[in-house]
Amino acid sequence: MRVVAKFGGTSLGSGDRVARAADSIAGAVSEGHEIAVVASAMGATTDDLLDEIDFEVDEMDRAEIVSMGERTSVRMLKAALSARGVDALFLEPGSERWPVVTNELGEVDVEETRARAADLAADLDGVVPVITGFLAETLDGTVTTLGRGGSDTTAVMLGNYMDADEVVIVTDVEGVMTGDPHVVEGARNVARITVDELRNLSFRGAEVIAPSALSYKDEDLGVRVVHYQHGDLLSGGTRIEGSFENLIDMREAPLACVTVAGRAIRNRPGILADLASSLRGGDINIDAVASGMDSVTFYVDTEEAVRAEATLHDEVVGEETLSSVSVEDDFAVVRVMGGELPNRPGVISDIVGPVAEAGINVHDIITSATSVALFVAWDDREEVLKIVQDEF
Repeated sequence: MRVVAKFGGTSLGSGDRVARAADSIAGAVSEGHEIAVVASAMGATTDDLLDEIDFEVDEMDRAEIVSMGERTSVRMLKAALSARGVDALFLEPGSERWPVVTNELGEVDVEETRARAADLAADLDGVVPVITGFLAETLDGTVTTLGRGGSDTTAVMLGNYMDADEVVIVTDVEGVMTGDPHVVEGARNVARITVDELRNLSFRGAEVIAPSALSYKDEDLGVRVVHYQHGDLLSGGTRIEGSFENLIDMREAPLACVTVAGRAIRNRPGILADLASSLRGGDINIDAVASGMDSVTFYVDTEEAVRAEATLHDEVVGEETLSSVSVEDDFAVVRVMGGELPNRPGVISDIVGPVAEAGINVHDIITSATSVALFVAWDDREEVLKIVQDEF
């Protein structure tokens, strides 16, 4: 099996942990597996270096300075592997076989990087390359970086381009957890999670794997997250399944907009749960929810609008902070979904701008980390769909 193993800063945070990492790599090599390694800077080295740059510096010099953490890590890990009889070499920007190429802005040159990664993969049966994560270089040799979480990006990108069977992210957590174990009592490991689920969690604060890395995962590439103390690169942890699909979807049936208004509704604990539970009790499916300071809007099937209004009216009558419920029919929803949306500055403007220029009113916008949903009049749906398709 061909594996790209990425060791995070915590997993290389001391000499003992470097030795533990080398043991796990040597064990996999002894079993006949092809291993490439991506190494982050030891511990908090990169952050420490950045904290010390309190003087004016251009981006080229900044990249050279912060690269020192990763450059040190690969040398230590290569030495530890050699001491265990593993034929290894370290690769950093400037090395003859360095694989990751970008332009001066840090945007990956896919064609060149893919070709270099494939060339490196051809020799994995004889040597373990230990590659600096986070770093890249331009065609003229200038050092660049891949941004925050760049070591994860390096690993998954190279796993893809090297035709690896699996990428293993070695970190300081037991894979993906049901909640933050430092906050939630009884948090446990999740054996499997989809790319879309993890990306949404990552953009909302879960520090497991950098969101930018997941865009390089395809269906054929396995990705796992394991704890550095596990000691086995080939088992355990959380398996990340699936791949991002860029998709534009239009709901076939019309929706009704059911709005409940109330005084300072956002300050009433549990109000959203109460309203949603009442709809659930009526077996009414909710397609989407939008909220404001003094209102909550539920989008439901148009054919369920009358029952939804009656159900929510009962809640209004029984709750003094609620004032009224109203219904408006015949809305369409067009959703744009894709793993690259969060990395595209101005994406909301790119979607809404052309729609506005066509003189079409957008009734509502609901976003998540990987999707944007536009709610428009039912009669405008086909034109909006075409505008969004032309843009994306």
